[in-house]
Amino acid sequence: MVFEFPVRIYWEDTDAGGTVFYVNYLKFFERARTEWLRSLGIAQQTLREQTGGIFVVTSAELDYLRPARLDDQLIVTARLQSAGRASLTIQQQALLTNQDNPRGEPTLLCEAAIRIGWVDGTTMRPTRIPNHILEQLS
Repeated sequence: MVFEFPVRIYWEDTDAGGTVFYVNYLKFFERARTEWLRSLGIAQQTLREQTGGIFVVTSAELDYLRPARLDDQLIVTARLQSAGRASLTIQQQALLTNQDNPRGEPTLLCEAAIRIGWVDGTTMRPTRIPNHILEQLS
């Protein structure tokens, strides 16, 4: 299942050249992951309060293919690629909605594989993802 999250590009997202500053894709991906988890009934603040654990990004691999510009409308996706005992790998894409495209197909701008680990919120040491979370993700 692919989760989709809409994003519009504002001035604050762009660099001096008028394109989206590369690091902002990480922010877009973070928002989409958070909303994806929320859509599955996994609220991160509630998890921290109930389990003491939190998700943290442990690695990110991004490929920048085309630029986004001011006022562009994007769809940012999140999809579980793999799940382990203490980490998840999330496949993500930022796509430009192409209303001018005769076929209406979106254009892939950036794609990423983001690995998030489950850690104890106090010690920041890796620990097992609670089973009820893994069940909600499958």
